[in-house]
Amino acid sequence: MRGRAHVVLPAYNEAASLPSLLRRIAEVSRTERVTAWVVDDGSSDGTADVVDAIDVAGLDVRLVRHPVNLGLGQAVQTGLKAALSDAEEDDFIVVMDADDTHDPALITKLGNEILAGADVVICSRFVDGGDDKTAPLFRRMLSRGAAVLFRRVLGLVDVHDFTSGFRAYRVSLLTRASTHWGERLVEERGFACMVELLLKLRHCHPVITEVPLELRYDRKQGPSKLKLRRTIVQYVRLLARDRLTPAPYREL
Repeated sequence: MRGRAHVVLPAYNEAASLPSLLRRIAEVSRTERVTAWVVDDGSSDGTADVVDAIDVAGLDVRLVRHPVNLGLGQAVQTGLKAALSDAEEDDFIVVMDADDTHDPALITKLGNEILAGADVVICSRFVDGGDDKTAPLFRRMLSRGAAVLFRRVLGLVDVHDFTSGFRAYRVSLLTRASTHWGERLVEERGFACMVELLLKLRHCHPVITEVPLELRYDRKQGPSKLKLRRTIVQYVRLLARDRLTPAPYREL
């Protein structure tokens, strides 16, 4: 039997997007057991108030708040920690963007992949059936460039989309990794945190699969929070640090 899906939603100024997204996740909860963890990362637009006020019957919504903005990486770390504290062994944890560009209907497919033996499932724009044509050109080029770089340097040939923010993780995998790295599981503050997490989890020798993702950037309500130059620097720095850091001294 498949466990509960714990959906972590790192949110910074997403008051306009969250009502629609949470209602769509509630549709999934009609057939799946779902808990949504909204991490309000110091928003100034009333994101937390919107989450408190919204009526999504049948969906278990938990709100975790940062008093100030700490960045995407810390929001992901906080959400994973909160979900792990409540999750059972057969559950799985999903991280997805809070800007309503990801389709919650994929949660069922992610759960099926975990049940079939995957430890990490990536919603990928770069496999058959995936698409990102609604995203701005600079984002598309950045994602593809990062994928080529990390795939060649790291040899993770089964991964095509390293930067996707929509993934599922087996609870036992994250528990092992969190036990080893603790609060250092996610150290990057910006968008590079998703690559960092994947690089660290590879030391646990996970089974990684991908499912197609049709990114709906046209559903995004506000401006992009990605800073191109800063993100490129973060990717290069992350890769250098990974190359210089020895692998864990014991089997994870």
